[in-house]
Amino acid sequence: MDVPLLSLLVIIPLIGAVITLFMGGERQKYAKFVALAFAAVTLVLALVVLFTKDFSTLDEYYGWIDTAAMKMGISFSVDGLSILMVFLTSLLVLLVIIFSSAESDRPNYFHTLVLAMEVGLMGVYLASDYFLFYIMWEITLIPMYFMISWYGGPRRHYAAIKFLIYTHVASLVMLIGIFAMGFEVASMLGGPVDFSFDVINDVMPMASETMQSLLFALLFFGFAVKMPAVPFHTWLPDAHTEAPTGGSVLLAGVMLKMGSYGIIRVCLEALPAGAEYWQWVIITIAVVSIIYGAFACIAQKDLKKMVAFSSISHMGMVMLGIGVLNEAGVTFAIFQMFAHGLITGILFMVAGMAGHNFGTREIPLLGGLAGKVPVYATFMMIGFMASLGLPGLVGFWGEFGVIFSFYEFIDANNMIWMIVFCLLSLMLTAGYYLWAMQRTLFGPETTKIDLSHVHDVSKTEFAAMAVLVACVAFFGVWPDAALNFIEPYAHGVASLFGVI
Repeated sequence: MDVPLLSLLVIIPLIGAVITLFMGGERQKYAKFVALAFAAVTLVLALVVLFTKDFSTLDEYYGWIDTAAMKMGISFSVDGLSILMVFLTSLLVLLVIIFSSAESDRPNYFHTLVLAMEVGLMGVYLASDYFLFYIMWEITLIPMYFMISWYGGPRRHYAAIKFLIYTHVASLVMLIGIFAMGFEVASMLGGPVDFSFDVINDVMPMASETMQSLLFALLFFGFAVKMPAVPFHTWLPDAHTEAPTGGSVLLAGVMLKMGSYGIIRVCLEALPAGAEYWQWVIITIAVVSIIYGAFACIAQKDLKKMVAFSSISHMGMVMLGIGVLNEAGVTFAIFQMFAHGLITGILFMVAGMAGHNFGTREIPLLGGLAGKVPVYATFMMIGFMASLGLPGLVGFWGEFGVIFSFYEFIDANNMIWMIVFCLLSLMLTAGYYLWAMQRTLFGPETTKIDLSHVHDVSKTEFAAMAVLVACVAFFGVWPDAALNFIEPYAHGVASLFGVI
């Protein structure tokens, strides 16, 4: 009997979330161990899937609605686009539970929300039915809303409401696009509305360019808000600044990737003519996001807010890779999604620890930390260096690959001058990271806050960040370990545009 691995990746954290939810009273102190056990099992299952030779053997389908008018199914599948996101989700959830083991404010609810987020995220990345995809997409919003609203900073309610409004409105626009695709395909085939990825993504490319362009605009808007791309980005800095550290790690590490995942999975696969029609709009938004995010980082005094704006810039890199519509661009856009998830895990853990351990995240108030907390300083340096693209670390390959693909595109279009935007973004990124590092770690020892009783990283914090550092180094030295999964998928997507 075949084990339904993909279903278990959704069911296991769901069971863990239900159990921890009811661990109130004296049992609260054990909630972290229960959550840790379920998250560990989920990671093991994700690794089993990762090392499966033929992903098609894992496909699952369970009938849900099958009438003369409509067909929906609970169906799961995995491929070169989703497998790294599945692995990254399971890894970050486990590390967040380890990192947040000292959480004392209603720990059972906290760990319930973390595991509930894993349910939604796994569902998004594994779903192969559009309606199931949308349901799972919406499920991710609920626990993140409560995570910010219950465990966030002083402006947590404002940030939570803003997060919910922006992302939910974008989701509704996306839903309109999904239904429109379903009805269009049904009219083309003369059958019931079938929301399966296989049917819609196979038939929609045969629709008219006008129809594809209109639907692309609807769906792209929904996904771009989630990434987020300028000018739909304003919810992100507030959400990150107010969210607890664990929430920020999951938000930046895997939830933002839902946007870029949706653009590739839906907009490129199902609407290639629409993607070609809007190509220069995508590239323009990407370049503006990259430059704006980098400039905004330089102006930040809050360490966590700086990292939040850096996510806008780096996700702009992902969109740029997607926008060039060639194999190298799609390949390294997916790789950059994975790399950014690993790196931001370190960065938000470091930023969160500054607030917890030192009493402030304000960069001007910090200084001389390298002498007081050397282990913390080491993790900060590695995170910053990886994010600015230091060779030998995973961030280098994502940025280098995207810039390489963009160079190929603009060279073919006789617009080589546009490479200046990439060079400017690299200089700005190096500038704000090195400046922040100089002031916080190696500047004069601060006299504005008392560091005499400050302790370095705890054992659990060290364990969580050490795993991420190991991954950042491993994939930085051996990027093929990830690229081998991505390249066959990217080749198939590029063939839709006649660019191999």
